[in-house]
This record gives sequence, structure tokens and C-alpha cells, in this order.
Amino acid sequence: MNDADTDSDSILSHLIELRDRLLRCVLAFLVVFVCFFPWARDIYTVLAAPLLSALPAGGQMIATEVVSPFFVPVKVTMLAALVAVLPYLLYQFWAFVAPGLYTKEKNLVLPLIVTSTLLFLVGMAFAFYVVFPVVFHFITSIAPEGVAVMTDIQKYLDFVITLFIAFGLTFEVPIAVVILTRAGVVDIQTLRDGRPYVIVGAFVIGAIFTPPDVISQILLAIPLWFLYEAGIFVASWLAKSKDGEIA
Repeated sequence: MNDADTDSDSILSHLIELRDRLLRCVLAFLVVFVCFFPWARDIYTVLAAPLLSALPAGGQMIATEVVSPFFVPVKVTMLAALVAVLPYLLYQFWAFVAPGLYTKEKNLVLPLIVTSTLLFLVGMAFAFYVVFPVVFHFITSIAPEGVAVMTDIQKYLDFVITLFIAFGLTFEVPIAVVILTRAGVVDIQTLRDGRPYVIVGAFVIGAIFTPPDVISQILLAIPLWFLYEAGIFVASWLAKSKDGEIA
């Protein structure tokens, strides 16, 4: 067997393994989704709690489309199932790429995967427990007299998913800083010198991804800045540890 045949067999075996792991991921997601489905309405009620608690007495949410009362809770249940099965999905990803990594790469990649997942979930939790109550109370408090605040459930779902993604990605900033410094794309001193631009950029991002009020913008901008500083601290610590090992 020549080298070309060997390479072809190796690629084929990797593709088969990738297919099998993707099928496991899909199957795991479907199993969790089916288990969660009977409680779809309850899961949506939990997601809607920050807005419902902010509405005045007698306030409620509405569905402007015929199928929304069914499909929106299903979509929320799919989101909950994806979050629940995320550790297993990441395990499958790690099991696929780990054999091709060196020991030093394994020691770096695995902690990054675990940490980035936890930070994304923490970002979602921060949005749900801290940002949503503040934003919704602000929105309902500024409604003109005689205007009933009754948000469509699909619009509400789109809004909260946008904020989940925004805050989840915001909490990934330390990971991005560490990767950039470890890859040699940028040095730590440059990151420190760029601090003023990051602060301004944080408030710009807050203005784009949050409702037009100062409080919610600050709730996104301040954590982004803090996490940027945390990333610089961790990157500096890793650099000192590496220098110590070399010495």
C-alpha cells in the first residue's frame, strides 16, 4: 500500500469518526429535548418570568400569530435542551481533536474549552438574573400613561436570545485575550495600551446590543471592560509561568 492509499484511508477513517460523533450529538440533543418537551410551557414561563414580574397588575404577554403559542415554547425547550447537552457536545468535540494534539496543546485546549463554556453560561445567567429585571422594569416604567405593555411572545424570545448571545460572548473576552497572546498575535503591553479604546468600544457595543437606556448599556459595558482586564491578568500570569519553566 502506497502513501496515497494510506492518507486516503486515514482521511476516510476521520470522516467516519466525525460522522459518528455528530450523530451522537444529534441523538443526545433529541433525547434531552424529548425529555424536556412535556414541560415546554413551564420552561417558557421560567424564561418569561423577568418580564412578567415587571408588568403592572393585569399585564400579560400576547401571541400575534396563530402558531406562536405552540412553536415558541418548543423553541425555548430546544434552547434549554441545547444548554443541557452542551457538556456532552464539547466532550465529543474534544474526543475528536485530542488524538491529533501534542501534550502541551492538550494542556491548553481542554482548560480553554471548559472555561469558555462556563463563562458563556455565566454570561447567560448574568443576563437573566441581573440585566433582564433591570431592563424590563425600566421599559415598563417609562411607558406613557394609558399604554398597556403587552409584548408578543415571539418578539420576546428573539430579544432574550439576542441578549443571551451578547452577554455570553462578552464573557468570552478573557478567553479571546489569552488565545491572542498565546498565539503571538498581540502582546500584553499592546493590550494594556489599548485599554482606553476598549473602554469606549465597550460602551459602543453596549449601546448596540441593549435597549436605549443608560443602565442596560452600563450592565454590558462594565463587565466587558472588567473581563478584558481579567484576560490581561491571566495572560500575564501564563506568560510568567512559561518564562519560569524556560528558565
